[in-house]
Amino acid sequence: MKGENSNQSISYWKLFNAQMHFFNVLSYFLLFGCGLSLGVILSFHLKNYSLALHITQLPLSTRSASALAQPPPSQPFNPVSGTSPGDRLGLTEFLEPPHVMHDMDDKELLWRASLAPRIPQYPFHRVPKVAFLFLTKGPVPLAPLWEKFFKGHQGLYSIYVHSDPSFNLTEPEGSVFHGRRIPSKEVEWGNVNMIEAERRLLANALMDYSNQRFVLLSEACIPLFNFSIVYSYLINSTQSFVESYDLPGPVGRGRYSRRMRPQVIIQQWRKGAQWFEMDRDLAIEVVSDQIYFPVFQKYCKGACYADEHYLPTFVTMKFANKNSNRTLTWVDWSKGGPHPAKFIRTNVTVEFLERLRSQSQCQYNGNTTDICHLFARKFSDDALYRLLKFAPKVMQFHE
Repeated sequence: MKGENSNQSISYWKLFNAQMHFFNVLSYFLLFGCGLSLGVILSFHLKNYSLALHITQLPLSTRSASALAQPPPSQPFNPVSGTSPGDRLGLTEFLEPPHVMHDMDDKELLWRASLAPRIPQYPFHRVPKVAFLFLTKGPVPLAPLWEKFFKGHQGLYSIYVHSDPSFNLTEPEGSVFHGRRIPSKEVEWGNVNMIEAERRLLANALMDYSNQRFVLLSEACIPLFNFSIVYSYLINSTQSFVESYDLPGPVGRGRYSRRMRPQVIIQQWRKGAQWFEMDRDLAIEVVSDQIYFPVFQKYCKGACYADEHYLPTFVTMKFANKNSNRTLTWVDWSKGGPHPAKFIRTNVTVEFLERLRSQSQCQYNGNTTDICHLFARKFSDDALYRLLKFAPKVMQFHE
């Protein structure tokens, strides 16, 4: 009996040992599995951490080069400097006028043109130029004559053309008029929008700091002297040339509207030819006028003919001591009517051109002179052949 109990105890102990061995093996497997999983997880996180640490420790030059390789964000155009903020801007770039066919509207254009330095001495070598402003309906049919006039004088003049927006022909590349058309709007004869066009021409020309004198011309104008004489006459003048006079009657004071008071009273009302010549200071004042021009826009309409009254009135009111009160463009009003006489081919002779050059006397810089008109109008397209034949000899154009 005692032997059976002893054998039974040994069997239970062997079974217990076998179970304990199984559980030990299972525990080892579980521990191994947990360790393996933990190792994989730690390895993955350590790799990410190492990569991030490597990036943050990159040399500054490497990261800068990487940043520079990215395309810069687009920057807005600066209408004052003509550049974007990312561009380097020195004095040379600042002085460079924008292309005449720009994207500025009238408000932006006039604002930029009104900017003026208050230090009179220029910090660069400045050769003063004369800006020729052509107010036309379409092309300049007398362009071949003007080509001869300008020949050999590059750097002393600039050209701006305001034509009807519907005109889309392009001047030949070799022409001085090529690429000189400015953004234009429709103009009607006698309408205030003609003054808007004149201010638009002045504003575009003012953006070239070298332009010192500004002369308004039409497609029917011709020069009466060679370029050297015209340039010297204008650059050396101490006054501007805006015709202005007081004219009683229906075509003078009769066009005045009492609604213009108090900015403009009838005693200040003046009349004159629209074909002006002025210096840079006066041109800036014209494009900057926010007091008198709006009055003309509002009340000088229809038979008022703003182009004959705005500048004569404005200049006389504000800058009379700087004005000669005469125009440099000769016209013939002897036949009467709303328009001056028009000269055709048969009118053009050597004697006729000589007479236009010295038919009167006037004051120039305090002295009497017989050179009173530098330009003349109104010449028809068919007069070009004779003008090309006679004018270069009479006016001694540069060959």
